[in-house]
Amino acid sequence: MKIYGVALLAACFLVGQIVGELLGRLVHLQGNVGGVGFAMILLIVAGDYLRKRNLLSKEPEQGILFWSAMYIPVVVAMSATQNVKAAVKGSWTALAVGVLVTLFMLYLVPVLSRITKTTIHESN
Repeated sequence: MKIYGVALLAACFLVGQIVGELLGRLVHLQGNVGGVGFAMILLIVAGDYLRKRNLLSKEPEQGILFWSAMYIPVVVAMSATQNVKAAVKGSWTALAVGVLVTLFMLYLVPVLSRITKTTIHESN
C-alpha cells in the first residue's frame, strides 16, 4: 500500500515547508530556508517511530521506504531550481545560514551513526 507512503511524505513535506518558511522569515529572507531538508528528516524520524512501535504492516512499510527513496531525487530537483547567486548577492545571511546548516549536518552524521549502531545491536 504505497498510499501510506504518499500520505506520510505529504504530511512531512507540508510540515517541513512551514518550518522552512518560518525559519526564512526569522532570518529576514523572502524564501524557504531548508524546508525540504526538514521534511526529509521528519520523514526518517516518523518512519522509524512507526517501525519501532510495530504500527506498520509489511505493505505500508514498503510504501514508506519507496517514497523515502524517491524523496532524494525530489530534493535534488528542487535544489537545482534555487538561485544561489541571487541569494548571496541579496544578503550574506543566506550564505551564513547555508554554512551553519552544513556544519551542523556534518556534526550530526557521526551522532546518527552511533544511534543507528546502538539500535541495530539492540534489535539483534
